Amino acid sequence: MSDIKEFFKIVVAKNASDLHLDVGLPPMMRSNGILEKLGDKPLDREEVWEMITKILPDDKKNIIPGQEIDLGIEIKNIARFRVNVFYDKNGLCAAFRFVPSVIRPLAGLGLPDIVSDVAEMRRGLVLVTGVTGSGKSTTLASIIDRINSTRHDHIITIEDPIEFIHKHKNCIVNQREIGAHAHSFSDALRAALREDPDVILVGEMRDLETISMVMTAAETGHLILGTLHMRGAAQAVDRIIDIFPPHQQEQIRIQLAESLEMVVSQVLLPSVDGKSRLLASEVMVCTTGIRQLIRGKKTHQIFTEIETGSQRGMQTLEKSLKNLVNAGKISADVALPWVRYKKLFESA
Repeated sequence: MSDIKEFFKIVVAKNASDLHLDVGLPPMMRSNGILEKLGDKPLDREEVWEMITKILPDDKKNIIPGQEIDLGIEIKNIARFRVNVFYDKNGLCAAFRFVPSVIRPLAGLGLPDIVSDVAEMRRGLVLVTGVTGSGKSTTLASIIDRINSTRHDHIITIEDPIEFIHKHKNCIVNQREIGAHAHSFSDALRAALREDPDVILVGEMRDLETISMVMTAAETGHLILGTLHMRGAAQAVDRIIDIFPPHQQEQIRIQLAESLEMVVSQVLLPSVDGKSRLLASEVMVCTTGIRQLIRGKKTHQIFTEIETGSQRGMQTLEKSLKNLVNAGKISADVALPWVRYKKLFESA
């Protein structure tokens, strides 16, 4: 019987991002964006069941078909992982996301300098967007860690599940997990607003109720950090507005124009040498001009403001990608699938 802890050790040693356990396949890890086999021996149903249930808490071991489990687990003397356990046609499966124990400094992520300003903001809404596996959690953890180190505030994180662990430094940091400490994001956010918060991290903004509460919280003197699973900084504005029914959208535009401070959209891409993944990003800073575009139903013009807003710290994803290509850090072939405006990329 294979020992799952040995596979965890390999993932950590290789600084891989994920481990997959599936019936009929060898264990697989994702390293620099590429799936690799850990050995040649396929796992049978019994092996997968034993390995997965061995590391689950007692109240989660009796998972049945039709159920899924999301949780964060600490493997003693190895690392922390975000876990999703589920069934497919062959039986029980699991995907483990490696969560580094050391939170990287914000300055070392490869983001524009303007993003560090978030750690000094006292109110408003800041969004980090991107597809799954684009490093959103890492960016937010670095921002929280900077605030925790430099301010004397009360920080509340609402996550599903808890990923990076924040110790109390200069701040009080309360981390709440959906399912374990609250029923839903909206319930946890409602409670958080009664707990004297300064900064609230909302791990997922997917439903109307949560987004509505986020907007109100950002307007009433709190710094709210949130995520959206999507590409593009300007598109995040439309995504939020479109979640609401038409008769509410005018009010939401006004609220968003007042409260939104910055959107960071990012993607992780494999380096030329294949040894790491590098971050490319688009950054929108909410200037007076962008606030007017949001109010005036002219969000289609926001991208032009980003393109011409380099003096305010803004950059397009195309510019970020081209900088990485010109520096020889990523190949043009890797960059091009993420390019939306080819002429802009070529002229950058």
